Amino acid sequence: MQLADFDFDLPEDRIALRPVHPRDAARLLVVRPGEAFADRQVRDLPALLRPGDALVLNDTRVIPARLKGLRVRDEGRVAVQATLHRRLSGHLWTAFMRPGKRLAEGDRIVFGEAHDRACFLGELNATVKAKGEDGEVTLAFDISGPDLDAAIAERGAMPLPPYIAARRSEDEQDRTDYQTVYAQEDGSVAAPTAGLHFTPELLQRLADAGVETVPVTLHVGAGTFLPVKTETVEAHRMHSEWGEVDERAARRLNAIRAAGGRIVCVGTTSLRLLESATGEDGEVRPFLGETEIFITPGYRFRAADGLLTNFHLPRSTLFMLVCAFAGTGTMRAAYAHAIEAGYRFYSYGDASLLWRAP
Repeated sequence: MQLADFDFDLPEDRIALRPVHPRDAARLLVVRPGEAFADRQVRDLPALLRPGDALVLNDTRVIPARLKGLRVRDEGRVAVQATLHRRLSGHLWTAFMRPGKRLAEGDRIVFGEAHDRACFLGELNATVKAKGEDGEVTLAFDISGPDLDAAIAERGAMPLPPYIAARRSEDEQDRTDYQTVYAQEDGSVAAPTAGLHFTPELLQRLADAGVETVPVTLHVGAGTFLPVKTETVEAHRMHSEWGEVDERAARRLNAIRAAGGRIVCVGTTSLRLLESATGEDGEVRPFLGETEIFITPGYRFRAADGLLTNFHLPRSTLFMLVCAFAGTGTMRAAYAHAIEAGYRFYSYGDASLLWRAP
């Protein structure tokens, strides 16, 4: 498959810079292969699902992982920005740094704004321990564990996706908007954005309608925003992310499927994790560890019947995934409909409810 097979034209004014309020007022495009598209709203979900169905929710919590600071080398000072990517230990993180080419192993980084006392007291300093590709470095912080977590939470900003951050700065509202209402487990540096549409009221209405919610955890890495640079899809190397499907979640999902219920993943992160945890026999098993599953057309889905997801970038691994799920022709037509009908795209945009192609 060629990368160009997953390209399409998207007007810039379709990119949402803020979410709608209330969250469940977002538009929802219902896509059933072989049927006409239906324009609904996320708040209509209880009527679109059946009693006995299950929604798989990714309960990861986004940390304020974008840090500004100074590279200190001899007498020189260079402004830098880090997006924390993956925690390696109590004090070690990998991060995407800008400008990455200006960094070398051994450089000291002093994090904090100019008016932040951290710059002068050294409370959030790090050393560049190693350099990788695409501006990725390994940072060794001077503090560790809960103290480091607290310092990052205090001084970091929510790591908005590049297509939003290029058009406006992060602000305090993003600390609320870029977090699901059911987030529990700290660790993501990007939101599982399909979950941003849920409100406590919608979750209660789903429960009243007999739709169960099953939490799993996948910590979303900044690699989710890395562009595909290979012309052939098969040559792309997928980033890995840490996830967990515990024994209770696996048991509940197997019981729901056995009773005739449908499994609907909320977001591509939930779907990728669930497919990683499901065997060829269709049984969901407990899973703990890294997954780098890369789902493209031709993949045979083992567990998910439905997928609630936002509208994704052209030429992205996520658009490839939805094409695999509902059919490339169906999804190209659905995206053309969404663009024509004024749907809002990407992390703060509208949503689609996809049913798996036969």
